[in-house]
Amino acid sequence: MKKLTLAFIAILCILSCTENKKNTSEKINGSLAQSVGKINELVVVMDNDLWTGSIGDTIRRYFGAEVPGLPQEEPLFSMRQLPPDAFTGITRRKRLFLKIEKGEESKVYVANNKYATPQLGYVITGNDENEIIRLIQEKAEGMVTKYKKVETREKQFRIKKSVEYIPQLKEKMGITLKIPSAYRIAKEEDKFFWLRKDIKNGDTNLMIYELPLGSIPKDSNTVARIIEVRDSVGQLKIPTNSGKFITEEAYAPYLFETSLDDKFAFETKGTWEIKDRYMAGPFVNYVINDIENNRQLVIEGFVLAPSVRKRNYIFELEAIIKTIEFE
Repeated sequence: MKKLTLAFIAILCILSCTENKKNTSEKINGSLAQSVGKINELVVVMDNDLWTGSIGDTIRRYFGAEVPGLPQEEPLFSMRQLPPDAFTGITRRKRLFLKIEKGEESKVYVANNKYATPQLGYVITGNDENEIIRLIQEKAEGMVTKYKKVETREKQFRIKKSVEYIPQLKEKMGITLKIPSAYRIAKEEDKFFWLRKDIKNGDTNLMIYELPLGSIPKDSNTVARIIEVRDSVGQLKIPTNSGKFITEEAYAPYLFETSLDDKFAFETKGTWEIKDRYMAGPFVNYVINDIENNRQLVIEGFVLAPSVRKRNYIFELEAIIKTIEFE
């Protein structure tokens, strides 16, 4: 009897230690572990039958929507679905996750840095499928915005590990940017910079120049004026063997309003092309109202990468541009 008692106590100790190890698996030295995952990767935690049904279709419609301005269809997020019992260990340390549950209460709550840091998760519960779908439809836009902010900060954090300091930007343009060391100056003039980074199938690029304040007005002709300016500058400053570096003519770019370093800016996303050479790629263009210096500063990123996905390349350029600070 005594041996049985000792054996029972030993089993309880092993189970207790296992459970304690499980509960602290996300912590290192008492602190949350570093989150993991590729940029723009979203883990969706839900039952398999929900994923293959109307709820999964709704999630794909909003979180897998097409990124504006790319020449090919690419989703906002690369999604990976897991059943709840597989959401354990290192998988719970993914930077972005969305969890769907059926329950009596209908709600959406934020799981911020729950298993790792930085981490943003959302948990959506509803008493039936229609209620869950309604909550996704209502909250998806705000959730996407916040997910993208987390990913931008993560990309900027990675960029800071190897930054190329370009003092001429401060001296000639009055700005600073956190630019990865892989970029080089392709052209430098008094009020114009072209920076490039070689990638496997092409290159990523940044153009920086300034215009007199009011050159791009906020009216019904804003997009047309942005296209006119970028085409004239591109044709003049970006050398090609033949053809002209211009905005792709078949589709109108997307126009948004935003702010950079607390200054109003137009954000334009579209596709560039080189006439007669069958070359094209995405661009993101910001026209920033720098009222203190009586100018509009233009900073644009564009990608040349034939036959490969370009979402993450253009996302990197956006993340770089959003580090801008005016002196």
